[in-house]
Amino acid sequence: MKKKSSSKPAGIKLGDLVKDMITGFTGIASSRTEYLFGCVHIGITSNRMDKDGVPVGALSFDEQRVVRVDKRDVVVSPDSTATSGGPVPGTPVRLG
Repeated sequence: MKKKSSSKPAGIKLGDLVKDMITGFTGIASSRTEYLFGCVHIGITSNRMDKDGVPVGALSFDEQRVVRVDKRDVVVSPDSTATSGGPVPGTPVRLG
């Protein structure tokens, strides 16, 4: 079986301000996950706080639903102490 070539959604790069077209959920494109059978999700980390001042968190949406609102350049500090990336602890996970 020939593997389908994947491509990023037109114009969206990690770090951009994006919005889910259906729910209106807005935030920073913080991850892109490609699944075995072709489903691709964009993780959006909210830039809002709840009533107690806690970040709302991140949600994952099908890439076809996500549009870029504003281009942003993300700069990662070379002196970062992080040795690897991954989900932020406590981030909601979409099952199914």
